[in-house]
Amino acid sequence: MTLRCPKLCLGANIDLNDPNTGSDLGEILRKLRKAASLSGERLALRCAMSQSTISRIERGKHLPSVTDVERILIALEVPREAADKIIALTRRANVEHVSVRALAEKGLWRNQLELKALTETSTVVRSFLPIMPSGLLQIPEYARAVLSPVLVTSSVRDVDKAVAARLERQQVLDDTARRFLFLMTEQAVKLRRADRSVMTRQCAHMAELSERPNIEIAVLPLTTRMPDSPMNTFLALDDRMVIVELFSGRVVFRDYKDIKYHLEHFDLFHSHALTGDRARAFLLSARDEFS
Repeated sequence: MTLRCPKLCLGANIDLNDPNTGSDLGEILRKLRKAASLSGERLALRCAMSQSTISRIERGKHLPSVTDVERILIALEVPREAADKIIALTRRANVEHVSVRALAEKGLWRNQLELKALTETSTVVRSFLPIMPSGLLQIPEYARAVLSPVLVTSSVRDVDKAVAARLERQQVLDDTARRFLFLMTEQAVKLRRADRSVMTRQCAHMAELSERPNIEIAVLPLTTRMPDSPMNTFLALDDRMVIVELFSGRVVFRDYKDIKYHLEHFDLFHSHALTGDRARAFLLSARDEFS
């Protein structure tokens, strides 16, 4: 597929299927700017962005959002047909799938460290949890129980490192400048992934954490009329990224429309959930059932 932009001053022929000339989004935008005879500074002024941001995008150092690319294309007066193709490419670039095999080969403990770094750069962290509590809420024994089956091909040392990394990640909860919202179904609270004594302590631990001012734990009881089907676990970091967990791995969304879709679903389910003292009472009741 060759992209022709006749309105550009010098014309630009970009083959989106050729990795050497057009498959890189930053390179495409650079060629379009050059064809329009614009400097990076002039383009930055036209689309109300900094020149350094334009430079980082063109050099592949920064993945632009769909909104960023739309602003650049408008500033360059790229024809609608060509702009639509580039925006479609941007949407694909803003979705990343990592298989569970790749995660395991890299080491799930490294994944925990990556999540820790992402969480530490976020102000509001929302976790939708239809299956089990977030790693941020797990006691060591529970974390070991849920991580061990995933690491069946790994050594005990790998399990130890993954559990240690998950517990280290929990330190971010102590930062009261950040807000954490955990929305769980009743199944996530009660699904028995460990011995009864561990489940008892896990529920008690979550009830205790829910008393912190920067942490909210909400629960969707099975008796609640669900507004939709709780399909997937997902983690929303502010309004810039959503990480969805699947059996096959994880998918990362950075497109604002995908993020908005997940945040709207979070709010929809949250409006039907037990919160505050009612959620805490539910967790303590679950603790008593296991004990």
